[in-house]
Amino acid sequence: MISGKKTVEMLDVIDELFPDAEAELVYSNNFELTIAVLLSAQATDNHVNKVTKELFRKYKTPEDYVAVPLEELQNDIRSIGLYRNKAKNIQKLCRDLLDKFDGIVPGNYDDLVSLAGVGRKTANVVLSVAFDVPRIAVDTHVERVSKRLGIARYKDNVTQVEETLMKKIPEERWSKAHHQLIFFGRYHCTARSPKCGTCPLLDECREGQKRMKRKTNEESTAKK
Repeated sequence: MISGKKTVEMLDVIDELFPDAEAELVYSNNFELTIAVLLSAQATDNHVNKVTKELFRKYKTPEDYVAVPLEELQNDIRSIGLYRNKAKNIQKLCRDLLDKFDGIVPGNYDDLVSLAGVGRKTANVVLSVAFDVPRIAVDTHVERVSKRLGIARYKDNVTQVEETLMKKIPEERWSKAHHQLIFFGRYHCTARSPKCGTCPLLDECREGQKRMKRKTNEESTAKK
């Protein structure tokens, strides 16, 4: 793995590529953000935004979500993966907000993860975006980029990747780095077709160098 110093140097380069990286989910308050992040599991932000555009017009408060039959809520989010389970969790989450937190999304980690459907990643996103608490939420993009660049080990689980990033990145940069790593993975270092040939980090990226070498070998073989 690379050092903390090298990690920060790489982040500085990514910062030049995506200086304005921020959450792409569309929401108007902390409650809507929490619902949107819950829905985003195994779904793209773009898809979630299409669904929540109508969803947030229909449902304004936790009371609205628990007032309808489960089947109706399921139908409202049917196009999103795992919609049945997500609908159940949304209603449970809303009941807990009403019963335990006066209908207000709590601003601390332990209370957030006590809510149905809210795991470590969702809690970290809500804390970072809604409450300006320094956090690094590890989604598929952050995990992929961290491992490809050698910041974390390929065998690390999500929690280990998060802990490694927190150790190597200064705390005041956690939240911004989280969004920039997402943008880098979403728009540049993509899962299937990373832009290695134009990547400013290619010289530092062993994964990218392997891919470019393999591509060169394949092109050479094709010409024979």
